Amino acid sequence: MANQRTLKDSFTLRSKGLHTGMDITLKVCPAPENYGIKVKRVDLEGAPEIAALAENVDGTNRGTVIKKGDVAVSTIEHAMSALFAYGIDNAILEVNAPELPILDGSAKFYAENIEKVGIQEQNAEKTFYVVKQRTEYLDEKSGSKIILLPDNHFSLSVGVDFNSPILNNQFAELDDMEKYSEEIAPCRTFVFVREIEPLLKANYIKGGDLDNAIVIYDKEMSQEDFDNLAKVTGTKQMDSKKLGYISGPLRFNNEPARHKLLDLIGDLALIGMPIIGKVIALKPGHTTNTAFAKKIRHAIKRQDVMPPIYDPNKEPVYDINGIKKLLPHRWPFQLVDKITELSKSHVVGVKNVTGTEAWFVGHFPDEPVMPGVLIVEAMAQTGGILALCNVDEPEKYSTYFTKMNEVRFRNKVVPGDTLIFSLQLLEPIRRGIVHMKCTAFVGDKITTEADLQAIIIKNK
Repeated sequence: MANQRTLKDSFTLRSKGLHTGMDITLKVCPAPENYGIKVKRVDLEGAPEIAALAENVDGTNRGTVIKKGDVAVSTIEHAMSALFAYGIDNAILEVNAPELPILDGSAKFYAENIEKVGIQEQNAEKTFYVVKQRTEYLDEKSGSKIILLPDNHFSLSVGVDFNSPILNNQFAELDDMEKYSEEIAPCRTFVFVREIEPLLKANYIKGGDLDNAIVIYDKEMSQEDFDNLAKVTGTKQMDSKKLGYISGPLRFNNEPARHKLLDLIGDLALIGMPIIGKVIALKPGHTTNTAFAKKIRHAIKRQDVMPPIYDPNKEPVYDINGIKKLLPHRWPFQLVDKITELSKSHVVGVKNVTGTEAWFVGHFPDEPVMPGVLIVEAMAQTGGILALCNVDEPEKYSTYFTKMNEVRFRNKVVPGDTLIFSLQLLEPIRRGIVHMKCTAFVGDKITTEADLQAIIIKNK
C-alpha cells in the first residue's frame, strides 16, 4: 500500500524542440489527488489539456504523440519516464509548443529537478496494476515483442538488435527504480546518419544536433554526401571513412539500450498507474510500447477495481484472535479470518470458505453455494475493522449496518474458495457514518460488489 505523490514545487526547463526546432519552455507543476498526468498547451486559447494516457496516443514516429481533438503534443516520453520512475501520480506539464523540449536527449534534467524540488506525499491511496498472469504483445512487422510477467515489484529488461556493425546486440535492465537517476535518466536518444536525410525530408528533427542525440555513422557514404549532410545539419565535417559514434563518447557502453529502456518506461507510464510486474522487451519502439500500453488500459477498463495482492505467507495485520478483540461476532457468524491491509481509508480482509460451514448443510445439499447475504455480511465485518481503526479505544465501539446499495452478485462462491474483500471509504467519516465501496474477489474474478453504509456507536 502507498499514497499518491506529486511535486512539492514547480520547476521550469527550456530547450529547443527536437522536431520543430522551436525554443520551448516547459513548466512541471504539482497537481491535486486523482488528477493524473496532463499536458497543458498554454500557447493556445483556453490552455487545453491532454491526459497522458494510452488511449490518447495519436502517433509514434520518432517519439510519442498524444492528442485530444485538434490539440497535440509530441515527444512526451522522457518527461513521462522520469515522473513514472519517481512515483509521481499527479502533475501538470505546461508547455508553450506542440512538443516538449528535447534538452540533451535524455531524462537527466527531469530527474535532477524532481529531486531538487522534492516529492509530496498525498492523502489518496495509489492504485497499482498488479500483473497476475503472463501478457504478451508481438508486432509481427518489426519483430518487436513485449512480455509482462507476475513479480513482487516493477523491473525491466530490454534487448536491442539493429543489424549494425556499430550498434548490434545490446542489453539493459533495471531491477531497482532507486537506480533510475544514475543508470537510466542520463541515457540519450540516438539516430543513425543514414536516417537523418529521410527524417529531414519528412519534416522531422529540425532541432536535432550532436548535443541532444547520439549520432551513429555505421554505413560508409561518399565524402561529398557526408559533407553535404554536415552542412544541412550544421555540424562539422568529418572523414567519411571513419565509422563510429560521431557525437562523442558514450555515457555507458550500452547507452542506446538503456535509452530504449528509458523510452519504454515513459510509454508504459501511459497505462496511468504504477505496475507491479516484470517487463521483458525485445527490440522495443514507441509503436509497440504504446500498443501494449493500450492493451493493458483496455484490460483495466474491463475491470475498474483491481484485485488486491494476497500473499498467504505474509504476516497479517490482524489474525483471527486480533479480529475477535475488535468485533463481537463469534462462530458461526465470524466471517473474516484475517486482515492483510489496513489504512485510514482502505482495508483488505480474507475469508477461507470450507465445506464444513454450517450453512452448506441446507444451501444446497447437492450443490454447496455460499449465500450472497453472508458474503455481504462478511464484507460488512471487514468494513467494521476499517471503521474502528478510525476511533480511539476501538474496543469500546461497535458498528451497525444502516444501508446497502448497488449490490451485485457476479460469480458464486463455493467450498475451497478464498474470498478477498477490498473496501474503500467513499468519503471521510463524519458523525460516525461510514460509507464504503466494497468488492469481493475469488482470484481475479469479482464475485460481489456493493456500496455499504454503517454507523459507529459507543457501547453502553
